[in-house]
Amino acid sequence: MELTVRGLTKSFGRRLVLDSLDLDFGKGVTGLLGRNGAGKTTLLRTLATTLAPDGGQVCALGLDPADRAQRTELRRRLGYLPQNPGFYPHFTVFELVEYVAILKELTDRRDRHREVRRVLAEVELADRAKTKVRKLSGGMRQRLALAQSLLGDPDLLILDEPTVGLDPEQRMRFRALVSRLGESRTVLLSTHQTEDVAALCERVVVMKGGRSVFEGTPGELAGAARGQVWLSDRAPDAARLFWRTADGRYRALGDRPPGGVPAEPGVEDGYLLLLDEPVEVTA
Repeated sequence: MELTVRGLTKSFGRRLVLDSLDLDFGKGVTGLLGRNGAGKTTLLRTLATTLAPDGGQVCALGLDPADRAQRTELRRRLGYLPQNPGFYPHFTVFELVEYVAILKELTDRRDRHREVRRVLAEVELADRAKTKVRKLSGGMRQRLALAQSLLGDPDLLILDEPTVGLDPEQRMRFRALVSRLGESRTVLLSTHQTEDVAALCERVVVMKGGRSVFEGTPGELAGAARGQVWLSDRAPDAARLFWRTADGRYRALGDRPPGGVPAEPGVEDGYLLLLDEPVEVTA
């Protein structure tokens, strides 16, 4: 495995955020799902070496980030897009990415500029190279953050909510880029978009209360809801979760409602049932 986690724990004050977590990640794209506060961002920050755990072990690309020298080497080989990336608004797009490239020890100016142009082209910002960061839209800033994470062609790519602010076309292009990257390296991404997981990820991990409550393929997660997804003409009285669909029928999760007919489950169905959150969702 390219990345292993054993007994990982982390607390903030009295709040236990990661609870003796064990996980394995190989090459390909793995999606991390979970409601807010499940521990996803804390896990990704730990794997990206920006946060030290309270206990447990991480081995990434054969390196131990608890060792200072190995942690430095790991940082050279990983790319990280944090949940809330910081920007210098008065820099141009090119200047900002070049600044990060310098921090990543790309010392040769000609090679560095070539690499900056490459990653800007990857995220379709080449034509914005001279634009000030403050003038970019939210979606463009998110793509700029993604460009920084791609510097140096990392072996391990860690992306926290990478599709926030992207329009449907940008989201599609992001999926194409990440799926290609996942052919030759380990990509781990956190998202609230179950459709991204279904379309992009080979594996999915669902976190709840600092633990992993599911590991498998998106198909297996959807399959976990088989026999518990229904369509009916009337709003169910006892369903744990239901919503009105575009055709006027109700999609219900849980026990069969009166007049309900079976529906093909999706990733979102399996995810919601797994968390078993007692809320009503209407549209």
